[in-house]
Amino acid sequence: MTTPLDIAVVGATGSVGETLVQILEELAFPVGTLHLLASMESAGSSMMFAGRKLKVREVDSFDFAQVKLAFFATSPAVSRSFASKAEQAGCTVIDLSGGLDNALAVVPEANGDSVANLSLPARITSPSCAAVALAVALAPLKGQLDIERVQVMAALAVSAQGREAVSELARQTAELLNARPLEPRFFDRQMAFNVLAQVGGVDEQGHTAVERRLVGELRVLLGLPELKISVSCIQVPVFFGDSFSVAVQSRRPVDLGQVNQALEQAESIELVANDDYPTPVGDAVGQDVVYVGRVRHGIDEKQQLNLWLTTDNARKGAALNAVQVAQLLIKHMV
Repeated sequence: MTTPLDIAVVGATGSVGETLVQILEELAFPVGTLHLLASMESAGSSMMFAGRKLKVREVDSFDFAQVKLAFFATSPAVSRSFASKAEQAGCTVIDLSGGLDNALAVVPEANGDSVANLSLPARITSPSCAAVALAVALAPLKGQLDIERVQVMAALAVSAQGREAVSELARQTAELLNARPLEPRFFDRQMAFNVLAQVGGVDEQGHTAVERRLVGELRVLLGLPELKISVSCIQVPVFFGDSFSVAVQSRRPVDLGQVNQALEQAESIELVANDDYPTPVGDAVGQDVVYVGRVRHGIDEKQQLNLWLTTDNARKGAALNAVQVAQLLIKHMV
């Protein structure tokens, strides 16, 4: 029997933090004492865990020496402010913000063995939701394809930007449906019934931070540091559930039979037959897998593999991956 661990969840009142707490309970993670932490504005509220009502406390005054493991489901700025404090107190950090330097990025289905020789306490990153989905889908294909290039169009749900973005989409939708004037607040223009060509501001080369982070993380997760990756991230009017159109260029012809077999046997993948296709709302939201459909060659090129992916960004892409990483670490932490 695994010895229970005392755990902190920083950002517990956010959408990902709430989902993370829920998954800890669903998976019967060996939690001793669970400390729920948030900003001063959110402290004082309560959340249910394992049949008990737990009070959310302010992170600023928390002593991380009380716990062995801390999840940071918060902003990059908050992670940078408190992660070092947690590590100095002997606490292993699993960060979901992407704000920490020198942190090992881990997706168990892709590079789970990378945690085996970690010295604890450790600093680990649960990668961006998009990187998790793509790594889960592409990792089992490395043995089937001699991958030369990956091109991705990522249609991202607004929930990746927090509750304020979700509320903004709901408000805009209600205003438009009721024929009221629309005043964008969180987004710089209309989000409801629209598609935005970028997620965040662009750098001098025209790329966003989300796109650059995705490229760097995917190279690490697949163990292909020189892999050529082209990414365009767009914002779509969906509350939860990211979707991806993926084109993988191989140096040799792609055997679709072998590809389908590898996907069917892979962990955390649900392969959908080619006479159907998965969607975020109808399939992915609330589920713990990456759905893969529309598996096919390029129209004129047998060396190209085209895929359609969709997954629950808050659940599988963020909270569940972080908990699965923690499950890999358990044996090193008792």
